[in-house]
Amino acid sequence: MKKPHQSSPLGPVAKSFSLADLIAYQPAAIVSREILKTKAGSVTLFAFALGQGLSEHTAPFDALVQVLDGAAEITIAGKRHRVRAGESILMPAGKPHALQARERFKMMLTLLRA
Repeated sequence: MKKPHQSSPLGPVAKSFSLADLIAYQPAAIVSREILKTKAGSVTLFAFALGQGLSEHTAPFDALVQVLDGAAEITIAGKRHRVRAGESILMPAGKPHALQARERFKMMLTLLRA
């Protein structure tokens, strides 16, 4: 008996894809799409329209932001960082952080629970 082909929510496991193409900008909105979730963590894509953001908050887990398109202003523990496409920044667990779209941007957020 033939085994069924394994796949993820994105399709076949061995297929390459562009992360930035998996999510689209919407006017005056923040769009999110979870692409992977396990007990160890999750990977979520976000598209922020110009002027959108997330207010300051904390998370109990480390989070890695990878900017896929545009640029983001990310504040961590009171220090502002400008992160551009192709760059990443670690937001440590328990440290207050916020994000602001001074221009529209797309990012991938990886939460590490373990």
